[in-house]
Amino acid sequence: MTQLHLAQSSSKMPLPPVTRDIFRNGMASLAAAVNLIATDGPGGRSGFTATAVTSVTDDPPTLLVCLNRTSSAAPAVMENKVVSVNALAPGHEAVSSLFGGKTPMEDRFAAARWIRGQTGAPLLEDALVSFDCQIIETVEVGTHFILMCRVVDVLAGDREEALVYFRRAYQAVSA
Repeated sequence: MTQLHLAQSSSKMPLPPVTRDIFRNGMASLAAAVNLIATDGPGGRSGFTATAVTSVTDDPPTLLVCLNRTSSAAPAVMENKVVSVNALAPGHEAVSSLFGGKTPMEDRFAAARWIRGQTGAPLLEDALVSFDCQIIETVEVGTHFILMCRVVDVLAGDREEALVYFRRAYQAVSA
């Protein structure tokens, strides 16, 4: 096992802080599902790639999504108050990269086929699964907004493999 950070506890000395680089290197070993987060409404159509997505509770059905406050998608997401969470499958690497970079929003959305969800958020037509959500609460922590998203609809596809991000690369996971 590679040690990323040496912290020795002492009752007289405070522990050295975990640096941004140490944290990021540790997170590279945490495999995570790759998701496209999309929104549409008065703030415009926008979207981004996220691995920081998780279930919060099933009663009421709620997801947590983390969004960088400086992201080009942040103003639209915050104004529209609706998002879709679209889990990706192998074959979606190119569209994931578009949504994760500096590509203009119009080009991001042109790279895939979308349908409109109940909330008005765009749902990726061939996603592994899509969650149509209303943002019910937002918390600011450091560089990010933490979005609590109430799920109003779920559309499951028939794909057999999921796309995850692990060790800074896309990986396929099958059942």
